[in-house]
Amino acid sequence: MSLVSEKIRAYKDQIHTYGAAVPGATEAYHAFTGECFEDGKLDAKTKQLIALGIALSTNNEICTFYHTEEARSKGATEEELLETVAVASAALAGNALSQGVIRVQEALGQTPMH
Repeated sequence: MSLVSEKIRAYKDQIHTYGAAVPGATEAYHAFTGECFEDGKLDAKTKQLIALGIALSTNNEICTFYHTEEARSKGATEEELLETVAVASAALAGNALSQGVIRVQEALGQTPMH
């Protein structure tokens, strides 16, 4: 078993244990996420790629592994997965720049441009 598979399995084992202690919340979470990841106006593969980008942006290792595998199971190619990494990187860089420009200028006592 690969390290990625081991980490995903460990998460699933722990969420099962958590679910035994807090069944209502766990069942509600699974129902909510299950519904959200079904095909809708966006197909399931696209939703998994979006989730991968968010997992990367929040530095969530387990979700990064999980959504990579789920996107692949929905037909995502290696190129699509890597492009998702690039898009997430660009979005994060844009966030750092836009917030940094405004906040640093405010901290310096300068009025940011509106």
